[in-house]
Amino acid sequence: MEEKQYLLGMTLAEIKEAVKELGLPKFTALQIADWVYVKRVTSIDEMSNISLKNRDILNSRFDIGRVNPLEVQTSTDGTKKMLFATHHNNKFIESVTIPESDRLTLCVSSQIGCKMNCAFCLTGRMGFSGNLSTNEILNQVYAVPDAENLSNIVFMGMGEPLDNYDNVMKAIEILTADYALAWSPKRITLSTIGILPKLKRFLDESSCHLAISLHSPLSAQRKIIMPAEKTYPIEQIIDLLHNYDWTHQRRLSFEYIMFAGVNDSSVYARRLVKLLSGLSCRINLIRFHAFRETLLQPSDEETMIKFRDFLTSKGFICTIRASRGEDIFAACGMLSTMKKNGDKKIMS
Repeated sequence: MEEKQYLLGMTLAEIKEAVKELGLPKFTALQIADWVYVKRVTSIDEMSNISLKNRDILNSRFDIGRVNPLEVQTSTDGTKKMLFATHHNNKFIESVTIPESDRLTLCVSSQIGCKMNCAFCLTGRMGFSGNLSTNEILNQVYAVPDAENLSNIVFMGMGEPLDNYDNVMKAIEILTADYALAWSPKRITLSTIGILPKLKRFLDESSCHLAISLHSPLSAQRKIIMPAEKTYPIEQIIDLLHNYDWTHQRRLSFEYIMFAGVNDSSVYARRLVKLLSGLSCRINLIRFHAFRETLLQPSDEETMIKFRDFLTSKGFICTIRASRGEDIFAACGMLSTMKKNGDKKIMS
């Protein structure tokens, strides 16, 4: 028996093609898209303006493709972490919702694990088990608690989004499409270590916000904590970014995790100013969340404030990002499903 395809994750053009193949009326495609993406149904049987006969035809080939989280953990600060099964056998992902006074932000995963192996990230310690499909990416958007109240999405969960470029961009296309959620690209931020060929494509093909994982202004040091620096040097990334207009529409930010005695002195602050000179951008300083198998330690509050104040004095918009969800391992760099996947080496 042929495996069913998922409607969640299909573009309107793909739905139209499927409708044509099944011999259904052309207008059915828009009806299906509306039911899946706007009305958020979980079953084809709920599509009441499509005839019972045509629903049976659809059911023979398709499923909505909505899967609820297996677990939901809630932090003392209201942050929620969800565990989702994937289409890969016994492999799982996590995503996080972060509530603020007038916002609900979803941190979306794009891969099972990650290839980048950054020294400060638990996800990287998992290794890499596969890319998420567009269905699995969008399922996080539709199946998390309070999904209808989401105000923003950040591709800052498990994985490197640009390493799964086609599926991530297809998800963004659907999120921003008139037939789906019709979100403004300004509600979406993609975070990346800077895979140069894909980064250029993203900048040319999208108007979503961009966040670059920086963490050190020195190439030699960045190679140690972020091996991708060997292939995609930060100076080449910065050179590329200078070719784009960051004063209108799209926002550019740099993420900088601060490690005690490693990258948090005035020397690094001055080198950061030099590296980012001429770019209209903001800098987000992030507290490091230590885990068992790393020698890295977080900078103290006073050091972070001094670092921020120096950057602010040089004309940069610089903030210390509030740490959210640390008690449930939902904070920056802490997402990991190793225990679920059977790896007992690192206990998250």
